[in-house]
Amino acid sequence: MKKQDDNMSRRKFMTLAGGAASFAAISAMGMHMDWAINNPDVDLDALDIKTIKTDVLVVGSGMAGLFAAVKAHDAGAKVLMVSKGRLGASGQTPFAKGIFAYDKEKEELSIDEFVAKVSRSALGTNNQAYTRQLAEYSLDRVNELRDWGFFESSLYNKSFSKPIEERNIPVHERVTITHLIKEDERVVGAAGFSIDEQKVLFYAAKSIILCTGAGGFKPNGFPICDLTHDGTVMAYDIGAKVTGKEWNDGHPARGENPAACYDGWGDMFEQKPSTTGIGVRHDLGVDMNYMAYMSGGAARMGPPGMESKENAVSGGPYRPEEFSGGDGPGGPPQDRENEGRRPPKKEGEGGPPGMGGSVVGGSSAGMSIHKAEGLVPINDKCESTVPGLYAAGDALGSYMAGGIYTQIGSSLAGSAVQGAIAGETAANYSKKVKTNSISTSKLNSIKKDIIAPLKREAGYSPAWVTQTLQSIMIPNFIIYIKKENLMRAALAYVEELRDHHVPHLRASNLHELRLAHETKNMVISAEMKLKTSLMRTESRCSHYRLDFPEMDDENWQAWINIYKGKDGRMKFEKQPFGQWPNKAV
Repeated sequence: MKKQDDNMSRRKFMTLAGGAASFAAISAMGMHMDWAINNPDVDLDALDIKTIKTDVLVVGSGMAGLFAAVKAHDAGAKVLMVSKGRLGASGQTPFAKGIFAYDKEKEELSIDEFVAKVSRSALGTNNQAYTRQLAEYSLDRVNELRDWGFFESSLYNKSFSKPIEERNIPVHERVTITHLIKEDERVVGAAGFSIDEQKVLFYAAKSIILCTGAGGFKPNGFPICDLTHDGTVMAYDIGAKVTGKEWNDGHPARGENPAACYDGWGDMFEQKPSTTGIGVRHDLGVDMNYMAYMSGGAARMGPPGMESKENAVSGGPYRPEEFSGGDGPGGPPQDRENEGRRPPKKEGEGGPPGMGGSVVGGSSAGMSIHKAEGLVPINDKCESTVPGLYAAGDALGSYMAGGIYTQIGSSLAGSAVQGAIAGETAANYSKKVKTNSISTSKLNSIKKDIIAPLKREAGYSPAWVTQTLQSIMIPNFIIYIKKENLMRAALAYVEELRDHHVPHLRASNLHELRLAHETKNMVISAEMKLKTSLMRTESRCSHYRLDFPEMDDENWQAWINIYKGKDGRMKFEKQPFGQWPNKAV
């Protein structure tokens, strides 16, 4: 039974308190998803526990996961793939339709020139080693995809299944991984649970590759609602350094029915994929967000990242002069098949988000620039600061393109390239180490942590805490157009959720159990995002501070890394552009 009297008194208190959390409480008044008695329908006494062993465990089944599994197998490792979705049909992979392919026989720019141009657009924020990899290996990955039938269908499960089935690589779908396990200072396994069966699963592995994508705060209007920074937070919890939280993805939604994701982006899902060539850009940062902040309301947009004359405002994010036209966001697409774009609209229809028509922001809130957030690599082999732990694609903070979008199709190609490199490297590493046994005490502790929301007699629903987090973090004046006083106010609310709401999350079934763990991850990511945004006292690429509107090359030619200190508190460090990190914590 619900405690109605307690609920109302809490709402009244939060309403009087004011601010973003009170807004969330007001929005929740008509709902029945806040504090309540828990009545789980899972028989905890009958909960099965299963342990599986492998050499290389690939977590995630998108483009990066596909190539990680294939190349690890081809390098001689026993491989297992686990995913909370379906092979080729979860995360952002099904939405991506343009894939970059650098053909040195056809392109006018040399690889050196391409890397230099990306670096100029990224204002120094890119890691040139990973930018170069993109150009060097993208065509090889595209040719493999072509052989598997990738370009023949708008759906990817069939083409992804071909190389996986040919190699007899087992795939565990609809499994939520919640914990990475470390023993003797290296990763030795992972743990989670099945959504469809009452099973807690432990995976003993010699190496693990996180291909878990990026994440957001489950915003509406863009297809990232099942990405919640799971890999990043799991790695952070065992001591890995992570990076890139202050940058912002600027994908918008249509002004009309902005929460209707399929209305805005459905024809992208329906397209067959195609290749893209060089067209270095500087777009999908926070130009539109600044315009909306200064003039109010939705914006009328031209090509991606370019404001129309009727909405022109002075000031705002810096854009290098050479990317204001031509190859930049305002320039025409090259004469290539589709150029990875949406098909043209019928007469009378509004332009697609970011390419004309009335649009609004916030549809990808909580997500950084592709490849700019995730685990910190210690080299160009996708290796993290924790031995045996690798990452690829949007789970790796490779800064392949830096803190701004510079190349159409590079995200999908980068995931393929990095997945292949991580797979081969992890396989070679696994040949040199033995499978570590995981202590019974650690297994019991992890199991207890996994199922804790099911055992709580009462608590907050994940949906209620998520909605509260959204109301705190998604406003334009918090996450995009940043000021210290407002970010500190938001941080106080986020820390309240971290300390007094996340520990009381409840779950009545396995689906809610997944949501509870995702909600915890989003709250930690929000803390990271606010604290790094406060720390970077300048504006650069997709990070814009209204109180520090200029670039500061003297103090901020550096990335920000985040790690958990020995006292359990969140710590930060600068890593100079162009240098690999110090592994020590």
